[in-house]
Amino acid sequence: MKQGRLKPGDVIDGFTIGELAHSCGMARLWSVTTPDLDFPLLMKVPVIGGGDDPASIVGFEMEEMILPRLSGLHVPRFVANGDFAVLPYIVMEQISGPSLQSLVPRLPLPEEEVVGIGLKVTIALEELHRQHVVHLDIKPANVLLRESGEAVLIDYGLARHNLLPDLMQEQFRLPYGTAPYMAPEQVLGTRSDYRSDLFALGVMMYFFATGELPFGDPQRLRGLKRRLWRDPFPPRARNPEISQQLQEVILRCLEVNPAWRYPSAAQLALDLRDLAGVKLTARAVRTERDPWLTAIRRRFNPVLLETVKPQAADTQLGDAPIVLVAIDFRDGYAELADALRRAVRRVADNTPNARIACLNVLRIKRIAMDDPLDESGRNKHVARIAELRAWAAPLQARGGTITFHVLEAVSPADVILDYARENYVDHIVMGARAESKMRSVLGSVSGAVAAHAPCTVTVVRNRLKPDD
Repeated sequence: MKQGRLKPGDVIDGFTIGELAHSCGMARLWSVTTPDLDFPLLMKVPVIGGGDDPASIVGFEMEEMILPRLSGLHVPRFVANGDFAVLPYIVMEQISGPSLQSLVPRLPLPEEEVVGIGLKVTIALEELHRQHVVHLDIKPANVLLRESGEAVLIDYGLARHNLLPDLMQEQFRLPYGTAPYMAPEQVLGTRSDYRSDLFALGVMMYFFATGELPFGDPQRLRGLKRRLWRDPFPPRARNPEISQQLQEVILRCLEVNPAWRYPSAAQLALDLRDLAGVKLTARAVRTERDPWLTAIRRRFNPVLLETVKPQAADTQLGDAPIVLVAIDFRDGYAELADALRRAVRRVADNTPNARIACLNVLRIKRIAMDDPLDESGRNKHVARIAELRAWAAPLQARGGTITFHVLEAVSPADVILDYARENYVDHIVMGARAESKMRSVLGSVSGAVAAHAPCTVTVVRNRLKPDD
């Protein structure tokens, strides 16, 4: 059966065609059902005709290769695909929630909403990148929201799986993408850098926060290349209600050189979760674009784009780990804290792009109310943050990003594990005191973390005699 003749009621390989859900120049999406599955389904059928862009066919082949290899809440579930020689199609889960495109009529959005949306998309990108895929077409229409709130990334026709052949790269020389959202390196033909998706997300956050696209909507290659040398208006110049912290995050995502952006989606997510703790640079206080003379100089002396080759792309995430350092300041831990700092320095020296998250846990009682002040009358949270900063001061000289977190919990091990899972931590470094009777009976925090952590755990010990 030819795809142009599909109509409601037709049965294709056991799938009954329902209503036409969406139609565009490259594909049609039909609601379908099958007795074997009880969740909503879509059948995606490419538009194939004599005068159609051949890239739409190659893009469909790419999606047909990539989608079956993806899993998780942030991608539509793959169900089946059809024989290309008979009727090419992909059947996948239908996401019932709206796309982010539905938000456009009420732009600009409040900052809190922009940050929340940005965080959801960042989490989805981190999951996608860990499955070796660069999306390369992040835009509001390609992000749907589940009823439970998670962002779902759709449409993998332009995507690159770094462990599979790239048919788009092999068959076409012109860059493909959605003009307002394409990263500079993507415009120049690089399709393997995960940070290209962070640029597109930066464009989307800028758009949602200001109601304006930072680079407009150019329709020619010359206009696309303009973003390599002409910087956008700072977001706060378009919307003064935007905080310096959010401007810092957005402009870092929009850096021309990928090496100047966030090194991973996981590190971007950490800043979006704690916007108040974002380290401010000159980006945060900018109120104007660069002068024309500066832009013209950059036009004829372009910024070097430090991108990754396909075979090295998967090491990119490993070169930007999130290292969680769990630090305890109880009596008798001075020497252990020093040993812990030396261990962290060794990790950081080997991975200059590492994000160091220093964490301390305030134990709270299960039933009784806890006094927020210590014996000296200081707020416990403020005092612990100050102690963490003092502990990390010798590490600050190496550069990189160091953040500080004080969490309350009955069980320190549980809260450390929860933080590691939620923030895609790659390595936990923590201390453990010497053996003691109490520790033998109750077990240790470090032992519980090491037993259940989703990542590498380094336990640092010293020879101090325990007080308990």
